[in-house]
Amino acid sequence: MNSQGMCAAPIGVFDSGVGGLSVLNAISAELPQEHLVYFADTAYAPYGDRSDTEIINRSLKVTEYLVNTGCKAIVIACNTATAAAVRLLREQLDVPIIGIEPGIKPAVHLSVNKRVGVLGTRYTVTSDKFKRLVEPYKQQAEIIIQACPGLVEHLEMPGDQHQAISALLDRFLAPMIEAEVDTLVLGCTHYSFLRDRIQARLASNLVILDTPAAVARELKRRLTELDLLSVDTPIDQSIQYLSTSTNMELARQVMSGLLGKNIKLNQVTE
Repeated sequence: MNSQGMCAAPIGVFDSGVGGLSVLNAISAELPQEHLVYFADTAYAPYGDRSDTEIINRSLKVTEYLVNTGCKAIVIACNTATAAAVRLLREQLDVPIIGIEPGIKPAVHLSVNKRVGVLGTRYTVTSDKFKRLVEPYKQQAEIIIQACPGLVEHLEMPGDQHQAISALLDRFLAPMIEAEVDTLVLGCTHYSFLRDRIQARLASNLVILDTPAAVARELKRRLTELDLLSVDTPIDQSIQYLSTSTNMELARQVMSGLLGKNIKLNQVTE
């Protein structure tokens, strides 16, 4: 493919499920001229419940699929997959790979009382990559880390999950309130969809740090650096939605609900 063709190629975005839609929204807003493909590996969600080997294998399989269908860059819209697989993907694939990680550094710098909270999946907060990310800042701030099992699962379920999610948020945010954190890091893309409900349970002046917008800016920087930005100005941005779900209608309902619009969802048997 020539350079002009590469510029017009889509950007692939993937997650184990629906959480990465928060990143997709940020990319869509930052790069409205780009064509996007979103891949929800729903049949294997959540990645946080799987072994390192399974997460790496699925991340590689999904990424190879997106590259083979013509994507010019890949965004891993999942903290768990980034922690487990980003290094291997960058070694094995000849396209820009953009990962995501909790914003510990900016949170520590923003915190006034130097008490920073982090919410994440059990896999993310126990991973070696996360421990290396946190270590340099332990002398600068008290960092309260909370694993949040169940939140991702309920966000992936159709129907009214409000009560179940509320109970989980009350439990997981209690240590943050007790520690009087003034800055909170959302360490999972799924949690972006709960931002308002999280904020409502905490002090009004508490700062919540989310990473989708930062990922979108980094993607734009990398594409600009590689001269891969699209020169098209489409009237309607092209976004293709893919899923490995075995129940496509339920998956479509969940994704449409989070996006606030009805989408067409195509099944991938990978």
